[in-house]
Amino acid sequence: MNATPPPLSNSPIVAAFVARTPGSAAAYAKAREIFPGGVTHDTRYVRPHPLSIVRAAGARKWDVDGNEYVDYFGGHGALILGHAHPEVAARIAEQAAKGTHYGASHPLELRWGELVRELVPSAEMVRFTNSGTEATLMALRLARAATGRPKLLRLRGHFHGWHDHMAFGVTNHFDGTPTPGVLEGLASNVVLADPNDAAGLVALLEEHGPQIAAAILEPTGSTYGQVPLRPEFVRLLREETAKRGILLIFDEVVTGFRVALGGAQQALGIRPDLTTLAKILAGGLPGGAVVGRRDVMELLDPERAAARGIEKIPHQGTFNANPLSAAAGVATLEILKSTDAIARAHAYAAQLREGMNAVLAEAGVPWAVYGTHTGFHVFTNPRRLPGIGPHAFDPFAFGYEDLKVPRGAQGPTKLALAMRVHGVDIMPWPGGTVSAAHGPAELDRTLEAFRRSVRMLKDEGEIR
Repeated sequence: MNATPPPLSNSPIVAAFVARTPGSAAAYAKAREIFPGGVTHDTRYVRPHPLSIVRAAGARKWDVDGNEYVDYFGGHGALILGHAHPEVAARIAEQAAKGTHYGASHPLELRWGELVRELVPSAEMVRFTNSGTEATLMALRLARAATGRPKLLRLRGHFHGWHDHMAFGVTNHFDGTPTPGVLEGLASNVVLADPNDAAGLVALLEEHGPQIAAAILEPTGSTYGQVPLRPEFVRLLREETAKRGILLIFDEVVTGFRVALGGAQQALGIRPDLTTLAKILAGGLPGGAVVGRRDVMELLDPERAAARGIEKIPHQGTFNANPLSAAAGVATLEILKSTDAIARAHAYAAQLREGMNAVLAEAGVPWAVYGTHTGFHVFTNPRRLPGIGPHAFDPFAFGYEDLKVPRGAQGPTKLALAMRVHGVDIMPWPGGTVSAAHGPAELDRTLEAFRRSVRMLKDEGEIR
């Protein structure tokens, strides 16, 4: 069951945040009358109130009170080039002047699809959607239609959107029981496996394999590697699914064009049957895609499906491949293809993790900062385990219950609030993603903010 986040205790950190952000507090009070919980995305729900942002550029953003922040939300991971990249913004403006929606095919969607096919190893064919949730929903339907099987294999803790197939086993209901509004019959056709448990995976496949249509996973681990996956586990899954005629789906909504130009599948050297994409794909505007094997994707083709004696899978979507998203997506992918933007983001993230760990070592704090590629995660050692240190930390030695911070947990939330007090916005579980727009000035400011935040937490007794 989801527990209501406990109220934050009165503290200097909370008081400092509230004093600094009265405009955000006022906006939140109004939002609570309009939106459930006062937010339009669960991740933005942070007590005592979320930030209300009015503009952003590069690696920074500004709130309604005029406070400036180094940003590590990055549009929920969609902005590897940073906010308002000049070329991407210019392409959007140019297209907006020509029309935002034609209700017809157009040249930009062709160029967008060509780039996806060129860059993503598994992309024999492409179908655009409006979001990552839509993409994973379509991928599952394709897999069931292609195999004639009812079941789905998922990994506990992995997030694939909010539709019914995915609404349990992510942050709660790890026993596979459905969350409210989800049919029992649907939940009973989902098999949940533990990440990195090779023996358990094979046993589940032996038991359920003939009924499983697809296995879906975040290939670097849940929450962009907060609970990382061993590459050998992913390879085992590829081998075992191939033997059993089970389609392997890589959810690269986060990792696509971020782990590498061709996504995690390029970095791992593993070719899935289907891949779902979004975020970076559309350059900061709404957009997603399902890509993969031609024989599976052709189930969306009226003529080719009919030629195989198969009923076509219907798929509509008013804004699929709309010209604005296509313009932003084309611009972004062309920049990533022709520059070192991804490599620069990787290098900055490595410096950031190293610098944050140095801060922890200086302060004698038994935490650690870890991650790969463009991500970072702060392990706050919730069980006060001995022997934890910033330069001697192996996330593979820990289970989901240690690495996956409960939403609303007081210590990590206070860390995020303290960082905001000092002009840095990180995700509250805590961690973030970096972009190619982050540079030396952002690094220095972030490390100083982290140093001051750790000091505040120690003063409040949150770190012992």
